[in-house]
Amino acid sequence: MSVRTYNPSVLVGNWSEDICLEEDTLKDFLEKKERGELSIQKASKLSSSILRKTELSITGDGYVHFGDCVMLVNPGAKDETGVEWGQEPRAMSALAVNMDESKMHEAQKFEGPCGVSATRSIQPTARSIFVIMPVDNSPPGAALTYGQHFLICTPPNEGGNLKLHSDIATFTKSSKKTRQQEVTLVDDVSYLTQWKVIAFNPLCRMEMEGLPVPANQKIVLLHCKSHQGLSVVSSASLRTPFGREYEVTAHTNLDSHRAEEDSNHWVFVTGTPSDPSSPEQPLPVGARQ
Repeated sequence: MSVRTYNPSVLVGNWSEDICLEEDTLKDFLEKKERGELSIQKASKLSSSILRKTELSITGDGYVHFGDCVMLVNPGAKDETGVEWGQEPRAMSALAVNMDESKMHEAQKFEGPCGVSATRSIQPTARSIFVIMPVDNSPPGAALTYGQHFLICTPPNEGGNLKLHSDIATFTKSSKKTRQQEVTLVDDVSYLTQWKVIAFNPLCRMEMEGLPVPANQKIVLLHCKSHQGLSVVSSASLRTPFGREYEVTAHTNLDSHRAEEDSNHWVFVTGTPSDPSSPEQPLPVGARQ
């Protein structure tokens, strides 16, 4: 194998071919740059669209409807001690897409399968907005009811229209940190992507069955197949392209009264007429109870 010991400015060997090759390389680079096809440009476009402020749906009657764009927010923990990630109680966090950084360099949208996490940035962006979609023939705009099966999807376009998915944990398939039931986002619809809402108060669940689910109030989200609750793990943090975030699993945590702990509490956050995105407004009173 021959090694070139001179640069193209020295007219020896195949100097003409070397100059043409470098000119073609530069021309190809400039053409790709013009079309926005460079890897760094693709990553920049996706990152900017991911973090762009997104509007939430406004609910006129106070309920969650099919087709609504909402944030799934865990109100946080009031009092925790002995956690591994910091000694303060778990902060308020929102469910968010956690796509691998290596995939983001080439992708134009979220691609499945990919992970999820709970971000402490309570801002409505493309990675923290989810669309509520029906499993049955419920029309768009119909109210979601307690006990009804439904899909939690990412938005179309850069969101990729992925579905929140989970399955029973096995020895080879479980969450990275806690080895609990893994929660991911996938392309296909199946029974493993179906979820349902049960009432926050365990004593009222039978009476609430079939009634509309209120927005901006605490609820519990259950995975239909495993019957495990969507959970934020305080003691486990993940390294993501957006910083450290909480691990999200499907695991029901019960207190001494057999009621779900705050790690299983969620709120469907919607917009308000005064500010449709309302990213920095505090949660309604009902979400803090």
